[in-house]
Amino acid sequence: MAMLINGQPGEQISALDRGLAYGDGIYRTIEIRHGQPRLWAWQYRRLAADASRLRLPVPDAALLLDEIGQLADGVAQGVAKVVLTRGVGARGYAMPADCQPTRMVSVSAWAGYPPERARDGVNVRWCDTRLSCQPLLAGIKHLNRLENVLARSEWSDPDMHEGLLLDQRGLLIEATMSNVYLVQGQRILTPRLDQSGVQGMLRDWLFAQAPQLGYQLEEADFGPAQLWQAEQVFLSNSLIGLWPVATLAGQALPHGHPCCLQLQALLAQQD
Repeated sequence: MAMLINGQPGEQISALDRGLAYGDGIYRTIEIRHGQPRLWAWQYRRLAADASRLRLPVPDAALLLDEIGQLADGVAQGVAKVVLTRGVGARGYAMPADCQPTRMVSVSAWAGYPPERARDGVNVRWCDTRLSCQPLLAGIKHLNRLENVLARSEWSDPDMHEGLLLDQRGLLIEATMSNVYLVQGQRILTPRLDQSGVQGMLRDWLFAQAPQLGYQLEEADFGPAQLWQAEQVFLSNSLIGLWPVATLAGQALPHGHPCCLQLQALLAQQD
């Protein structure tokens, strides 16, 4: 892995950094193709939106793009990660008046996922961990991901690929590392993220692109029962792309609807 911290090569930050002490920061994970961050405009837009909600200064897009480019030069396929924290601060929760953010940019090798997951679908389970409701943080990809860590610790079976998360109300919100979609004819439903969950970059992209294929993507509140009524269920994030769900809790789900396949083809054309 190659890393820049505030533009300088290195792998260490202060033990007093608020990102370490309080999870006071945000991050994005980005696919690198041929030395360039894929869907960069969408990634930066989401990074800036999250930073604004936490009142965290966001670096200029050109600066981040330059730093990613330095690390990704010659990389055919890899993973970039951008982490922004509120920087070093005195003891206590109060935000420092003279915030000096810490900026970490890294590029690592592409571990990849077996292509058959996108082709044939994945096996998904329900998680016992429930997401808390906090509208002030809902949708933000902030640095405190302990709920996701606990949920992912619930299984070790390599043939189980994802886990679905409900909130305290019993509503479906997301999977441990991805957003969730239900297909019903020409409608695609995805959980509302106004109380909890992470608003992934690819979720934004799908809202903009689905109408090109004649689909109406909508937010909705729904529970587990609706998944069995869907014609197809699929997942998204910036590294896996789109995965149809083949089984849920050991039971087969319909996944022959053309929706996911059509969106995968459209996504494959994007830089």
